[in-house]
Amino acid sequence: MPESLKIKIDSAIAEIELNRPDKANAIDEDLWFSLEDCFRELDETEAVRVCILSGVGSHFTSGIDLKFLQSVGQEVEHFKCEGRKREYLRRKIIKLQAAFTQIEKCRKPVLASIHGGCIGAGVDLISACDLRYSTSDAVFQIKEIDIGLTADVGTLQRLPKLIPRGIVHELAYTARKFSGEEAREFGLVNSCYVDHESLISEVRNIAEQIAGKSPLAIRGVKEMLLHSRDNSVADGLDYVATWNSAMLLSSDLEESLMAMLQNRSGEYKD
Repeated sequence: MPESLKIKIDSAIAEIELNRPDKANAIDEDLWFSLEDCFRELDETEAVRVCILSGVGSHFTSGIDLKFLQSVGQEVEHFKCEGRKREYLRRKIIKLQAAFTQIEKCRKPVLASIHGGCIGAGVDLISACDLRYSTSDAVFQIKEIDIGLTADVGTLQRLPKLIPRGIVHELAYTARKFSGEEAREFGLVNSCYVDHESLISEVRNIAEQIAGKSPLAIRGVKEMLLHSRDNSVADGLDYVATWNSAMLLSSDLEESLMAMLQNRSGEYKD
């Protein structure tokens, strides 16, 4: 991994930090695709049960690095054929989308811990996470309209599943900045905290609670929640019936029942 992405694993919790504080954690090409590699690897790391995504310095992220954005446009210039230019650009956008989708596909719950600015691609990024928490004075913005773009890596697809559509329309059309307090009112963040220190402490506490549950059951919950988002109730019920017919008779279920009877915390294998 590049220096722009810091990863620490402690007590079944992976802490992933965007580490370009001198650039307000702007996401350049290396960082963008390192996020994809990181969450693919964490998905396969059995010792990790929960992930926390945050940013070093004064901001979560200022969004896509503008030099990276410019370079994407320059990459197509060596094509003489307009059709091939467009086809290449489409494939590039799909690759960028896939990097953030890998966060959503990770079997482990991903908690976003947001302070300072969360701008543009930052909103795309947190929309792919399972849970979001922020400081009260964090600043969010769907910035793309201000630079003449339609947001194209997840905000316009995932955000309407998280907050009311009318709010999404307003924020996407106007690029209006909104605070952590507003984000909580919308339902974008679960809770907001008075300062960065409280945010770090409380998100870690929530991650530890999740890490103490059955890893197999947590993976099933994430799978079912993602499936139900995009499918009917009937399809979801059928899917969970099939899932539990395969996963229900596990050692985790036995351990959970014994722990309840013995009034203790469950101890589960990774």
